[in-house]
Amino acid sequence: MFDYTLNPYTGCAYGCTYCYARFMKRFAGRKERWGEFVDVKLNAPELLVRETERKRRAGRVWVSGVCDPYQPVERRYGLTRRCLDILTGNGWPVTVQTKSPLVLRDLDLLKRARGAEVGLTVTTADEGVRVLFEPKAPRIEERICALSVLRSEGVRTFAMIAPLLPGAGGLVELLRGRVDYVLIDRMNYHHADRVYRKYALEWAAEAEFFMRTGRELQSSLEREGIPCEVLFRGS
Repeated sequence: MFDYTLNPYTGCAYGCTYCYARFMKRFAGRKERWGEFVDVKLNAPELLVRETERKRRAGRVWVSGVCDPYQPVERRYGLTRRCLDILTGNGWPVTVQTKSPLVLRDLDLLKRARGAEVGLTVTTADEGVRVLFEPKAPRIEERICALSVLRSEGVRTFAMIAPLLPGAGGLVELLRGRVDYVLIDRMNYHHADRVYRKYALEWAAEAEFFMRTGRELQSSLEREGIPCEVLFRGS
């Protein structure tokens, strides 16, 4: 799906309970818990220039794979914006994935980029559930609004519903007219923290929560004319 991935930061201030990127902590040499530290890769833009010059052909870049490229520290350092400027200026297509409406700051770059698309991760339509599992992440309403603005400005958009949380069914109405497609996924329990693992195992034991909810959500979205792909399969 992607040729390359770009992570301007190590760690993520959002610290969502289900985060699959927790494994990165062992490479950071940090004693803090995941969600309590962010390492800033100050030389990322300079390294990116070298890489783009070295490659013979441009490939799609995922921004980002194991951090949120628009977490709060980006307001201070602007590494994601500088890297986007390099990539889009050299004709490299990008897929941006975030939970933050800060992505709208870079709308000028995204609009002129070749083949750019932006995805907002939205796991539920229930703000109470969001607070339980993503207490430090932006509100659902802010993410939906960001998708709406991006699409109205001609940027290809998608929603990543991953992992599926209770209340995800309400996203059908919220996403109508705001996304070009939707991706749905379950959770890797191995890297989630104990809070999420406790709830997720309970859901999985009840009528195959992920499979049932994934199929229902996919059907509802496709009835609205929204292409949708479920990224997991049943046993």
